[in-house]
Amino acid sequence: MSAPVIPPSPSREDYARDYAAALAANGDEAAFERDDPIGLFVDWLEEARRHEPNDANAMSLATVDADGLPDCRIVLLKDVDGRGFTFYSNRESAKGEQLAATAGAALLFHWKTLRRQARVRGRVEPVTAEEADAYFASRARESRIGAWVSEQSRPLGDRAELEAAVARETTRFEGAEVPRPERWTGWRVIPETIEFWRDRPFRLHDRVRFEREGDGWRRTRLWP
Repeated sequence: MSAPVIPPSPSREDYARDYAAALAANGDEAAFERDDPIGLFVDWLEEARRHEPNDANAMSLATVDADGLPDCRIVLLKDVDGRGFTFYSNRESAKGEQLAATAGAALLFHWKTLRRQARVRGRVEPVTAEEADAYFASRARESRIGAWVSEQSRPLGDRAELEAAVARETTRFEGAEVPRPERWTGWRVIPETIEFWRDRPFRLHDRVRFEREGDGWRRTRLWP
């Protein structure tokens, strides 16, 4: 098997050619002078929604298992406000069991088109049943059926087993609303720190970290 082709470090000419758009997007110093990290995040997310080819709300969710080993996967952000960052899944999945054991997590958003990242760390709390019901009801019917079908993170014999389970649950709910399974819920990451990163030429990146301080935030610029 041939070795993977790893791109070399950019040359001066590469930076000049490829980073013009990024410089235009990331050269505004006023963005890093703001005092509200949630507002800044929402603005970045909205800009990413306009430029990323798909799933601007995709984020890496990092948790810790019972042995203290980190685990990571991509999930979708479904809400963000002053309370925190909300996502939904199966509480019986690996992530759900890990969050039940250690109620803390880290998030990473990478907006490749804009050459930006945002990192979030904090404790995690479950959403209310009412919040979970409301979001579940907004999902496509097939996705709601899928929530009943999936024994998430458990071994599956083959695709045919999955498709048979979908057919069974589709028949069971025919002509009726599909309620939320009790095991399907959501979590909110309550941020203790939020860090924003934007790419600049020659690895001289911009970084700013917000740390919760009482009812507000302390802002600190970081070395690249």
